[in-house]
Amino acid sequence: MTTAATTVKVFGTYILVAGACFAFIPNLLLPLLGFPAANEIWVRVLGVIAGVLGYYYLSSALANARYFFVASVYGRCIFCAGCFGLVLFANAPWQLMLFGFFDLAGAVWTKIALGREP
Repeated sequence: MTTAATTVKVFGTYILVAGACFAFIPNLLLPLLGFPAANEIWVRVLGVIAGVLGYYYLSSALANARYFFVASVYGRCIFCAGCFGLVLFANAPWQLMLFGFFDLAGAVWTKIALGREP
């Protein structure tokens, strides 16, 4: 497994775990992040979607899908910008930026790894 694939595998595991938490135990996690407890189904649906996305990341890492790695760098940067925008313009709790920063850090790690590979 290449270094870039390893970065994507680690990030995919993070997304899969976060997705599982939001799908199965959202009200344990949400208050820790500054969000009110949620009884609506949307947070669990988001968790399922995140879990599927984590699966895509893990599968791409195992296949050493370099094009996906490159695309994920841009996607994670866009997600970080979206989190920042929601905090600034939609009154989202500042803790949302934690998710954006994790995505940005993962994107930078993957970008550096890609630059070191032939």
